[in-house]
Amino acid sequence: MSADARAAASPGMRGTARARVQAFGGFLTAMVMPNIGAFIAWGAITALFIPTGWLPNAYLAELVGPMITFLLPLLLAYTGGRLVHGARGGVIGAIATVGLIVGAEIPMFLGAMIMGPLSAWLLKQVDRFVVPRVRAGFEMLVNNFTLGLLGFGLCMLSYVAIGPTIEAANGIVVSGIDWLVALGVLPLLAVLNEPAKVLFLNNVIDQGVYYPLGLQQASVTGESIFFMVASNPGPGLGLLLAFLLFGNSQIVRRSTPGAIVIHFLGGIHEIYFPYVLMKPITIIAMILGAASGIATFSLFGVGLVAGPSPGSIFSYLFLTPPGNHLGVIAGVVIATAVTFLVTAAILKIERLRGGGADDDGTLLSAREQSAAMKEEGKSLLVTTLAATNVGGVGHLRSIVFACDAGMGSSAMGATAFRSRLKKSGIEGISVTHAAIEDIPADADVAVIHEKLVDRARRSRPDLDIIPIASYMGDPALDQFLEAITADRSTT
Repeated sequence: MSADARAAASPGMRGTARARVQAFGGFLTAMVMPNIGAFIAWGAITALFIPTGWLPNAYLAELVGPMITFLLPLLLAYTGGRLVHGARGGVIGAIATVGLIVGAEIPMFLGAMIMGPLSAWLLKQVDRFVVPRVRAGFEMLVNNFTLGLLGFGLCMLSYVAIGPTIEAANGIVVSGIDWLVALGVLPLLAVLNEPAKVLFLNNVIDQGVYYPLGLQQASVTGESIFFMVASNPGPGLGLLLAFLLFGNSQIVRRSTPGAIVIHFLGGIHEIYFPYVLMKPITIIAMILGAASGIATFSLFGVGLVAGPSPGSIFSYLFLTPPGNHLGVIAGVVIATAVTFLVTAAILKIERLRGGGADDDGTLLSAREQSAAMKEEGKSLLVTTLAATNVGGVGHLRSIVFACDAGMGSSAMGATAFRSRLKKSGIEGISVTHAAIEDIPADADVAVIHEKLVDRARRSRPDLDIIPIASYMGDPALDQFLEAITADRSTT
């Protein structure tokens, strides 16, 4: 394991700026992801029943307005509040957000994502002060009245002051974005988006900026390009196709077909990140491909009716409104082609120069790193399990695979490891997946990517963690399984 990875795994390491930004993005993701189904439901109703939809129906189209004005912001506010202070936080977040909704003329998505967590945090501080001072028998009375009275105050404040302020700020942001669109420089967002993806920072801009802007625009026009500026599956597909056909290593070429299926059809973009990290210069191809896709979307004037999550081609096609399919497909295809051609050129030039012949240096480095990780993983595993409160491997009852959003790579890793346990005849161990900020309190061991360990330590310093470089086929996971198997065979 590299020195950086070891430092990231160290519990005493202070949070880096990137980890803090990742944590913020992870919180936004945890607020949005549980409600994606509601956004898709609203998108389907919009795509079908508005006057320009597939099946125009004025009666059913009446659902569109109340859902985007009330339902979706309240869901975001409740979820954000619940993340901060449980059910009480969710309730007061929704109460405060009603004031925003009624006091503004635009859908209050951004306001809900602010007021939900903020209101819950304020209630949490009140509870910390009040609860220790409440006499026995008065808990329910005090709890209900503190929530109700604080909620009353926040709702009034939101309606009178906070809502209009957020609406004014939102107007400035939207005007700035419209100005960029008018200048035709929207494709330049790829310069920010693509590096952010491979650094696990994409959720900050995607969930925090593009989704709220997209929903607001879609509420007026029925579609939005902002849903596509960071989720286009084309660049990742082009990158993987180039490695499949021109990769300098048989191992790399053999790994890409499965990655293509998971990325393009499954919508799990994290699967291609290691390929970019293996050859950082390919980020140029990703930027050019993504920018070409955005430019194509802009040229055709197309958009989606809701955010595609996960970013699968199936999600794209399902959420494309009538008349937009040609432009959407063209944007994906052109982004794929540009990324493929640039990546292929990079790989061919590298081969001609001899620097990447069969990727010997890369593979050797990877083998050394894997060996070091394997040895270090053994000692780390021993240390981790010795410190586990439940008393060792044989007493494990809950393993959690955690990643940025808790929906992509960690889900795949959990499924694969659960299957391996079953094949080994090991029962009685729960293997689940979760977002970094939402790891269950009763988890015995968490399996987390080494780049996210620092972030997990900040939120759960007492957590027993096994850091890995890949959620699939990592040597540390092999050691973990061997340790569990060996312990079970001796008990």
